[in-house]
Amino acid sequence: MGAVTVITSGKGGVGKSTVAAGLGSALARREKRVLLIDGDAGLSCLDHMLDVAEERVYDVSDVISGGAQLRQAIYACPWQERMDLLAAPSREEDIVSPGVMRQLVGELSRYYDHVLIDCPAGIGAGFESAVAAAQRALVVSTPDPVCLRNGAKARMALERLGLRQHRLVINRFSGAAFRGQRVYHSLDEVIDAVGVHLIAVIPEDPALAAATASASPFPERSQGALALERLAARLEGEQVPLVSLRKF
Repeated sequence: MGAVTVITSGKGGVGKSTVAAGLGSALARREKRVLLIDGDAGLSCLDHMLDVAEERVYDVSDVISGGAQLRQAIYACPWQERMDLLAAPSREEDIVSPGVMRQLVGELSRYYDHVLIDCPAGIGAGFESAVAAAQRALVVSTPDPVCLRNGAKARMALERLGLRQHRLVINRFSGAAFRGQRVYHSLDEVIDAVGVHLIAVIPEDPALAAATASASPFPERSQGALALERLAARLEGEQVPLVSLRKF
């Protein structure tokens, strides 16, 4: 059975879907079979990032309603071998129930090494659906007070639902911007604001942003891509030290 990880944030706009797609690509480059599940009903973006938007016909709601077979709603990413996408419903009212999500992911995890569930923003019904089948969570936040506060709310919601295996990913980190702000004086204060142990710091990286915007392969040697590779290694159980933030 593959590992099932939900990627959440509490607040939108922190680059959560970019982390999901980039992490999936990093795991696939390690020759792992990866399935991304887009949990953002009505506002999906992973189909664009993975360059399958034009090909997409069916989504998970079609499978549940009996209008399509499961394999018809899973699309292979054309620019990354071993990485597939299960598309989100096109309508918000078609959110998958937690019980159905557990059953669906339980079946799919038999065929993949990693299942990554991209959680919608907020902590409502879509959040509960995305979290239902997960074994662990990555809480993504940028290092600013509003995002960190919402990351803490996401952590509390995860714990309320019984998911206590969670780690913090600080995304879009800029050393110059962090040193210029006057709210947090150290990374430890950022971590304490969320209440989640740190697993990765992803630096601000225009190359990652350009890849997601153009639905093209993620770079392999940019700072952001290398940070995602280190995150993939940690999720695989490897002991990888954090890089000095002075490099960012």
